[in-house]
Amino acid sequence: MNSTLFITSVTFINNSLTTIVESWFIPLNILSIICTIFVIGFATFFLFILVFDKTCHTVPMMLVANSCLAELLLAINGLWIAVFTLQNDLKQIQYHDSFCVFRGYISFSSYALQNCSYLLQSIYRYVIVVYPNRLFWQTARTQLFFIVFSWIFAFVYPIVFLFTNEIIYNVDNQICQVSLRLSFSVIYTAQCLYIIPVLSIIFVYFLLIRYVKGMNKRVIPVNTLFRAQRELKMVRRIVILVMILFIAGFPYALFVFISLFTSPPKYHFRIAYAFINLLLPFAMISLFQFTDTLKASVKKILNYRPNTIIPALT
Repeated sequence: MNSTLFITSVTFINNSLTTIVESWFIPLNILSIICTIFVIGFATFFLFILVFDKTCHTVPMMLVANSCLAELLLAINGLWIAVFTLQNDLKQIQYHDSFCVFRGYISFSSYALQNCSYLLQSIYRYVIVVYPNRLFWQTARTQLFFIVFSWIFAFVYPIVFLFTNEIIYNVDNQICQVSLRLSFSVIYTAQCLYIIPVLSIIFVYFLLIRYVKGMNKRVIPVNTLFRAQRELKMVRRIVILVMILFIAGFPYALFVFISLFTSPPKYHFRIAYAFINLLLPFAMISLFQFTDTLKASVKKILNYRPNTIIPALT
């Protein structure tokens, strides 16, 4: 790919190469930085609780911890990209450092990892309800295997872009990414990091709804039905969370679709990444709100009062 196709909006001033900076670039960069810092802080705090609070040492909370870690990685990389973009916009220059391609690679990996982490949660809830007697699939060792596999997948699937040099510097958007056009790489990436994980979560949710409705028509123990309805509620929460992620990734998916037929808007990557960064805090808040054990642990810490000894009056 001829990278010069992306060297646009350039003017020469005093023999130095500068770029045009729109009025909305700087505020959007600053807002992205604020949002990613928020997510980094909360994700780190939640991980600290999940690691050191023994009440959180369960298989479901291990999957929640995996989601928090994925969100943390995505936010760190998003912050790195936003700071780099802000620096270039403030200086009105075109410049990419030695880590630019690496940031593009991590953006693919971290976003896929985030969606896969919620897919693992929904599958686990489905197994608990539909196959409650198959304890092997519910063990911490088995779920840890799936977590490790998802991490390997997330970091392996985009590695081909590093060897084919498809992650290139886009001057208009001040980012290193695979250029959006009708190609196998674009379709392959969209399927792996967005379409397959999100649609799979929704599919699992509808399977679980169908199963629970079938249980209502059969004579089964009340506690079994209650547990199934509880797990269905948890999967419904995951779907709501994924809908936030769906909205966050929708601009990117839309631009991918547009690129199959024509050139996407000039600042497509800026818009797509801004949506992701701005909605990440909502995803973290939802994850916290929908995880009762985590909420209980946070409340316990916030309401903690150290024992004090009041000397007796003599």
